[in-house]
Amino acid sequence: MTVLDVIQRSTQFLEKKAVESPRLQAELLLAHLLKLPRMQLYLNFERVLTEPELSAFRELVRRRSNREPLQYIVGSISFCGLEIAVNPHVLIPRPETELLAELAWTFLAQSSRSDGSNNSARTAALDFGTGSGCLAIVLAVKCPDVRIDALDISSEALAVARANANKHGVIERVQFIQGESLSILPKEAAFDLITSNPPYIPTKEIETLQAEVRDFEPHAALDGGPDGLDYFRQLATEAHFCLRQGGKLMLEFGDGQSEDIRKIFEAEKWIVETIRKDYNQRPRIITVLPNK
Repeated sequence: MTVLDVIQRSTQFLEKKAVESPRLQAELLLAHLLKLPRMQLYLNFERVLTEPELSAFRELVRRRSNREPLQYIVGSISFCGLEIAVNPHVLIPRPETELLAELAWTFLAQSSRSDGSNNSARTAALDFGTGSGCLAIVLAVKCPDVRIDALDISSEALAVARANANKHGVIERVQFIQGESLSILPKEAAFDLITSNPPYIPTKEIETLQAEVRDFEPHAALDGGPDGLDYFRQLATEAHFCLRQGGKLMLEFGDGQSEDIRKIFEAEKWIVETIRKDYNQRPRIITVLPNK
């Protein structure tokens, strides 16, 4: 069976299973198996696959037909130009979070004020709920003079994040911390920026999500409590003590949550600086300042 035959048949199969963009999914799976750039498949349509290749590809397609996310099957995703390893212990990074990363590294680049000789004076950032470590690692790559801490409740997620940091050569510049709140940080902890893409799906809505998310991604990284806002309340009350003068909090949130989150932070005496829209023109990132 040729590359073209395999693509056509698997596309039809995935389409029957209601998988979105079945042709693209089939091509990406085959490119992964053959270790080729996807566009190279078009130059190899007549290539005949071996029986071991066919068997392995059938297994990949079977997994995708069961709605397992493509990113978990191939084991990685591109985030801000970096290949980030993912598995079912971590949330799959979304394009919207790339906007948060860009806003964060731009702010840190402008805030950087140390040559690194005095560790306590270095510009510092904390990524709360780091998951795969995508945000923390991108910030470490883009801002080499900035000290980065990354906190997550899951030891399995932190293992993935450490592996990603090691892969991208920043393992020595990112400190990974296991915990569920900022209260575990030392009292002298001080950051110029705290970023987070916290869980923000209301508990009852998780069962309504598409199968790829509902059945495979870690619910602990999705479930934001009854109204989806538990972690925003937590950060609004906890983050004051560890932000330096001029520091900021940048958070991603879900559809329709912007005004409720604004009220949460204003009630805790934060100043809402901006609410930024994502690439689909939906409010997505809030930046707040401590009212000191």
